This record gives sequence, structure tokens and C-alpha cells, in this order.
Amino acid sequence: MNLRESWLLFALGSAFFAALTALFGKVGVAGLNSNLATFIRTIVILLVTAGILSLRQEWARPTDLPMRSWVFLVLSGVATGLSWLCYYRALQLGPVSKVAPIDKLSVALVIVFGLVFLGEQASWQVLVGGGLILAGAIVIAWA
Repeated sequence: MNLRESWLLFALGSAFFAALTALFGKVGVAGLNSNLATFIRTIVILLVTAGILSLRQEWARPTDLPMRSWVFLVLSGVATGLSWLCYYRALQLGPVSKVAPIDKLSVALVIVFGLVFLGEQASWQVLVGGGLILAGAIVIAWA
């Protein structure tokens, strides 16, 4: 397995940075309007991503992108923004040790969405894992 191209390596990186996001976000949003905090976070993401695109010379003309990609990337962006707004407000109101795991219910939801909307096939391992995530979120929410 080529680690530089492995989806697993990037997925683990995503989990690691998501954990840091929760930790840093909880501290950063204290005493600040959660919507403003989300705006600041978005600007930072924009700058970091623009820097990576520039360093790797991966910029493309927007008119060269297919309309389908535009539609779904815009929808994804709206969903991301709403998710972040909810997440930062939840971090303001609750403990990070509860907010972040409940936020990860998205994993169980995306399994269902993948089955229903994308026609993906689920193995028993995926279904059991999704069920355990759901059970864990329920235990944490009512702890």
C-alpha cells in the first residue's frame, strides 16, 4: 500500500485534525459570538487552502469545471457552513467531550445516506460499526 495515496492515511489525518478543531474551537469560541468565530475560521481555511493550491500549482479556471460539480460543491459548502455554525454554538453551550462525539453521528448518518442515495453496499462490519457509533453517541449524550 502506497501510504501517500492511501485513503486511510488521509482519513486518519482528518480524524486527528478534527480532534484538534474541537479542542482549539472550544477555547477559541469562549467569550466570542459563535457566528463570528465561524467566519474567522472560514477565512483561515480559505487562506490555507489557497496557499496549498498555489504551492502545488493546482489552480484551475472556474469555467472549466462541470456544472454538476459546481452545484454539488455549492450544496456541500452550504451544508458545511451550517454544520460549522451549529458546531461552534454547541461548543459554546456544552462540553467538548460531549459535543464532538455527538457531532460524529455524521458518520452513522453518512452510512445511511450512502446506502439510500448513492446505492452503496454495506458490509456487516460497516453496519455494526455505524450502530456502535450511534450507541456511543446516545450513551455520551445522556451521561
